[in-house]
Amino acid sequence: MFPIIGFLVILGMVFGGFMLAGGHFEVILKALPFEMMMIGGAAVGAIIISNDINTLKALGGGFGKVMGGPKWKKQDYQDLLSLLFQLTKLMKSKGVVALEPHIEKPDESAIFQKYPKLLKDHHVTYFICDTLRMMTMNLDDPHQVEDTMEKQLEKHHHEAMRPAQALQNTADALPALGIVAAVLGIVKTMGAINEPPEVLGLMIGKALVGTFLGVFLAYCMVGPIAQRMAAAIEEESQFYKIIRDVLVAHLHGNAAQVSVEIGRGSIPSAMQPSFSQLEEALASAEA
Repeated sequence: MFPIIGFLVILGMVFGGFMLAGGHFEVILKALPFEMMMIGGAAVGAIIISNDINTLKALGGGFGKVMGGPKWKKQDYQDLLSLLFQLTKLMKSKGVVALEPHIEKPDESAIFQKYPKLLKDHHVTYFICDTLRMMTMNLDDPHQVEDTMEKQLEKHHHEAMRPAQALQNTADALPALGIVAAVLGIVKTMGAINEPPEVLGLMIGKALVGTFLGVFLAYCMVGPIAQRMAAAIEEESQFYKIIRDVLVAHLHGNAAQVSVEIGRGSIPSAMQPSFSQLEEALASAEA
């Protein structure tokens, strides 16, 4: 919702100011389709050339984050802590043998099935299961486990950030692409140098629309979208760090409830459940 409001404010202020200053839209409207074809087409082509197929596919999901915000909501953070609480408590109270069925086949696990959104996210599921599996193989050094998890998080974050970086690179290139379109317009104008001044003025005005569009799209549209996408990805990455914090706290010998409380402290403030809310959720999970 807020991105749409922002776009409306930008369009209203920029073009409203242009009208109030006595500007006429005729030149812009006549040049817009052709300038947009050159600038937009060059930008899309550059994105295709400079990125692999996985990044291009991820761009679509990235635009969803711009409009809808990060994937994980307040309830998801609470569900994650409840899931980790049940798994760590089971491991501490009943041992590795009782835990193995849940981490070997999470799709069939009664614990994981309580949280379908988490189960559907393969990175969440495998990150939890792979780490617990390492623990069952007697890898119980908290520092070594934390280091291994950190490397996995860095890899996942690097891959998740590629769409936002691709879009930011495009925003950085758009002013230059606008100049390319403007130069082509000047070339066209020079080919009609014998025309009267009013015709040449119109042609030069159309050429300058290219420069305007390149700068406008870069700093008012594509750049802010890339920044919003990156911010959403950054917030989502915190979700996975909570898994690391809880499981490392468990390895340090803390009780399950203490471990998830440590994880609760890492949740972004806007999404963080209160102590009593988490306590109710854990009691409900055990019921």
